[in-house]
Amino acid sequence: MPAPVASDPRRPFGRLLTAMVTPFTEDGSVDLAGAQELATHLVDRCRHDGLVVNGTTGESPTVSDAEQRSLLEVVLDAVGDRATVVAGVGTNDTAHSIEKARDAARLGAHALMAVTPYYNKPPQSGLLRHFTAIADATDLPVMLYDIPPRSVVPIEVETLVRAAEHPRIVAVKDAKGDFSAVAWTLARTDLAYYSGEDALTLPLLSLGAVGVVSVVGHLVGPRLADMIAAVEAGDLARARELNTGMLPVYDGLFRTQAAILVKAALKLQGLPSGPVRPPLVDATDDEVARLRRDLAAGGIEL
Repeated sequence: MPAPVASDPRRPFGRLLTAMVTPFTEDGSVDLAGAQELATHLVDRCRHDGLVVNGTTGESPTVSDAEQRSLLEVVLDAVGDRATVVAGVGTNDTAHSIEKARDAARLGAHALMAVTPYYNKPPQSGLLRHFTAIADATDLPVMLYDIPPRSVVPIEVETLVRAAEHPRIVAVKDAKGDFSAVAWTLARTDLAYYSGEDALTLPLLSLGAVGVVSVVGHLVGPRLADMIAAVEAGDLARARELNTGMLPVYDGLFRTQAAILVKAALKLQGLPSGPVRPPLVDATDDEVARLRRDLAAGGIEL
């Protein structure tokens, strides 16, 4: 199944993607029907060009490989004909990541996302070898996920320049917050940059990023799409206005681990979410009350 929006090489996965939560039933099992419903809602009602399945917000560390394959399969079935479905396949084990990449390709994923290996703190040469091995494993385009707050090790500019030489490493999801490094990477490569930190999406767009892989997109997808369009049209005043209106939502969803509060917000809206899996814990009554206030301040009616 070809990627629906891959015709523009500058934006290989579109503009607006969300790292989708994994809905669970109340007994903790994966809610496949709920995943299809949520994916359809995001694409058909919230103007998403694509979804990342089995990423951090999808609680991938506690979702088994078999469950991840099932999730990818049902999301592809639900929206794969009209949105780019990116499979998160990165782990801190190169062989395991290759296996997951091949599984995703076999199931029909349009692209892969590979996070920086976490916990084992590889050197830059190890990062390059890890990412190129994943890219070599399939014919799918690859987005690297640079998130040192979780992985400790950043992907340095020189490593990104080397990685960009691989024909299938085409994009970066940036949650590093180093604008100088982003500017230099954009100046020296053709990598497409996607913001991976919602509060920094506007400044990254101003540097030349092409879109966002969002968390708040679960709730404010149309406004994010309008903000990206405003930047592309050169209307920075409108983009700033939209961004300012979303500030309470950015804060509200990140007062604790994002999956916890996104699921709480989706539940408040009557959308599939369910509990989180341990070691995460569900939002407390006080956290939900604060979330309601934050979302209301951000113009979201519950």
